[in-house]
Amino acid sequence: MSQARLAPGVVPGRLTPSELAANFVDVAPPLDDHEARVAADRCYFCHDAPCITACPTSIDIPLFIRQIATGTPDAAAMTIFHANILGGMCGRVCPTENLCEGACVRMEAEGKPVEIGALQRYATDGMMAQPVHPFLRAAPTGKRIAVVGAGPAGLSAAHRLAAKGHDVTIFEARPKPGGLNEYGIASYKAVDGFAQAEVNWLLGIGGITLRHDYRLGRDITLDMLRAEYDAVFLGMGLGGVNALRAEGEDRRNVLDAVSFIRDLRQASDLTTLPVGRDVVVIGGGMTAVDAAVQAKLLGAENATIVYRRDQSQMGASRHEQDHATSAGVRIICNAAPVKVHGNGAVVEVEFAYTEIDPDGGLRMTDDRFRLKADQLFRAIGQRLDGVPEALALDGGKIAVTGPGRTSIAGIWAGGDCAAGGDDLTVTAVAEGRDAAEDIHAILMRG
Repeated sequence: MSQARLAPGVVPGRLTPSELAANFVDVAPPLDDHEARVAADRCYFCHDAPCITACPTSIDIPLFIRQIATGTPDAAAMTIFHANILGGMCGRVCPTENLCEGACVRMEAEGKPVEIGALQRYATDGMMAQPVHPFLRAAPTGKRIAVVGAGPAGLSAAHRLAAKGHDVTIFEARPKPGGLNEYGIASYKAVDGFAQAEVNWLLGIGGITLRHDYRLGRDITLDMLRAEYDAVFLGMGLGGVNALRAEGEDRRNVLDAVSFIRDLRQASDLTTLPVGRDVVVIGGGMTAVDAAVQAKLLGAENATIVYRRDQSQMGASRHEQDHATSAGVRIICNAAPVKVHGNGAVVEVEFAYTEIDPDGGLRMTDDRFRLKADQLFRAIGQRLDGVPEALALDGGKIAVTGPGRTSIAGIWAGGDCAAGGDDLTVTAVAEGRDAAEDIHAILMRG
């Protein structure tokens, strides 16, 4: 990295196009045929497999791995897709170390699990490359369902409903479908436009109409949808970003990490993206890690994550934390921001060390320190905006019971906008799928 290019301030083009291309390659390249067979042979094919229980979509993991081991990867893909229609993306971005691989018996015995995520990607990528969509629609039911949001939950619900013969219309606020998969994950996790390719493949089943630039509360209302459609599924995610509640956070170059990741994902030329020399990210989840690592890959000299609690309580998995530190990101824990210093733009961020009260609460101490920062990112969670008052809420999200039923009959919800989830793509897929099954059962019974 040339020191001459590391100019002060937040500027674009800190690295050359070739350096950026090398930095943003696929973080986990796909397995070839031989590697997949070797990886599959490590599976014990447990009868009472803990990996299935650990998967939010309950994929029959031993079955699909056995299908790979016996030379039928397309059958493996169908095993995956029947449970998780976005299995391709989940094979790339799922925190498998906390889910299926973390529960793997090989992990218990040897400290090295079966490469379930990589094997899932191997099978699904092969099937998606086939010229014919593997799913056929059932006979038309004459029922029409509205889905709000083309993220993982909405897409999962739409595909399952279309497969059962219903006509589905998805209303999406953004120019592209995909939600978190398109706008909210690190570029190096899903390269070569995979998010859009997956959506296009999913829509190949037919029966799904996608309408862009429709935002709930601005362009459409629940009353409008209920009047025109037989059922409504809400899967619009979270639109607002939580504030730091620190003095001076309105200074220039204090930004939302989700916006930074979105702009990076949509950029056709990474040399046009401005990045600071000294980048600080506030938060402890996957978004914080993705923002800090990508700032470093764009040419930031220093990138630091600051989290208010102990490192063991970070939302990002240990694998993601280790990936961040291996990329040169520093992680500081047990500290919270109290003031953003600067003259117009951020120059420093002042922190207070934190400690746990006897009752378990968190409090700031009088012990302070400062970090140099010309760019500060907030990654402290998002909030639900624009939800009709008629819907009951739970903890700031839409209250649901069972398979996504809301407080209003005929309206279901799932994904990040609904209470009770854990903000993972795979969980959103499961909630959309389960809501679709419930919608179908009720509509057909009715």
